[in-house]
Amino acid sequence: METQGLVSMTDEAQLHWTALGDTRRRPAVVLLHGGPGLPDYLGDVAPMVADLAPVYRYDQRGTGQSPWRGPHSFARHVDDLAELLDAWDVPKAVLIGHSYGTDLASRFCLRHSDRVAATLLMCGPFVGDWRTWYRAERVRRMSTAQQERLRDLEELPHRTEEQEVELLNLAWFTDHADPERGWRWAAQGARRRRPVNWAMNRELGREGRVDPIDGHLGELRARLPARAELLGGVDDPRPVSALESLALRLDLPLTRIEGAGHEPWLEQPGAVRTHLRRFVQGVVGA
Repeated sequence: METQGLVSMTDEAQLHWTALGDTRRRPAVVLLHGGPGLPDYLGDVAPMVADLAPVYRYDQRGTGQSPWRGPHSFARHVDDLAELLDAWDVPKAVLIGHSYGTDLASRFCLRHSDRVAATLLMCGPFVGDWRTWYRAERVRRMSTAQQERLRDLEELPHRTEEQEVELLNLAWFTDHADPERGWRWAAQGARRRRPVNWAMNRELGREGRVDPIDGHLGELRARLPARAELLGGVDDPRPVSALESLALRLDLPLTRIEGAGHEPWLEQPGAVRTHLRRFVQGVVGA
């Protein structure tokens, strides 16, 4: 059973949400999508555990069906999640974040640890100088012509719809272990995960560079719930070694999904489903 609605924030922004499963059950799972600047794209993940606990998803402000024109900050996005939990009558949630969503989940734990029953950080957050490795690996996975075309598109002051789709396709296909299937998935995402809120991406990117999660790992380790884990695709161009370093610093278990990149549920759905169900069952006692 799927339900959806809108919740008004204290600053009058309205966030669109979707829930799958019996919303009377507790605790609830909340999926936090990445980007930043993309609408929710975790619709394929929710059914993997919705029979165990209700699963909530939402478009972060300024994306998808949550229109917003204004400044973005980590603090405001953390407040949004807290206000959504209040609206859903969810005292404590199981947070499952992906990519930027892992940064959001981590920062929520720092401020509202009492509201987190468990957290699974999937494909992030990455710490240290991971971007150098990532850029080099992405270049390795692209042809010279693709690299040049991507640069040309990025430098355009304005892009047509087709140019935007082409840019996103080139930017995203290297996220996957299998380049052929990765190209198809990136093409689908380039059409569906739109429009991209580039202003939001830039604002939160700047804040992340000024105040990286790296500087809060000691406090985060103390505030994480007893049940917290990391998961990553071995073939993610973002180095799995950065997740291994994070796992050591936070003293968390890390599950490596072989044959998968940055969106492991696409390439290895069985392995991801098994892991998510084990994780959620461990929380709800099913």
